[in-house]
Amino acid sequence: MESIYDINVTTIDGVSRSLGNYRDYVLLIVNVASQCGFTPQYSGLEELHRRYGEKGLRVLGFPANDFGAQEPGTEADIKSFCSTNYGVSFDMFAKVGVKGANAHPLYRFLQDPALNPKHELPVKWNFHKYLIGRDGLVIASFTSNVDPLSDELVRTIEETLAAR
Repeated sequence: MESIYDINVTTIDGVSRSLGNYRDYVLLIVNVASQCGFTPQYSGLEELHRRYGEKGLRVLGFPANDFGAQEPGTEADIKSFCSTNYGVSFDMFAKVGVKGANAHPLYRFLQDPALNPKHELPVKWNFHKYLIGRDGLVIASFTSNVDPLSDELVRTIEETLAAR
């Protein structure tokens, strides 16, 4: 794999999609979970989607059950939970592994220091955020305790969107 755009993912509705469909967008990739102390961050992620979507930001949510078994539901359960409780309208995907031998190719790419030498911060918990530039490279990585609407994250998103 040479690029994030070579990776295929599955939507929460079971449709295969190439991340190549997101070429030329700024991406915020987040591993999410419905039963986590950080779950209320769905609200902030949705706000980012609404605020910056027309400017070229795409928020991509990847449910994962790797930390504390905090995402035990099916894709249908997750979709219903996100819609009902947080009005999520950004792109959600099928549950993936984000660490170890079971890590999805996307998460292997994001955490590979050879491919992303500046930002090789590994996922340590749910709601870890990777900001991907229009060139498909990791611009920044934010741990779970960084709120989606924090000054740091918003400023980095705005700078990345402005850099054509």
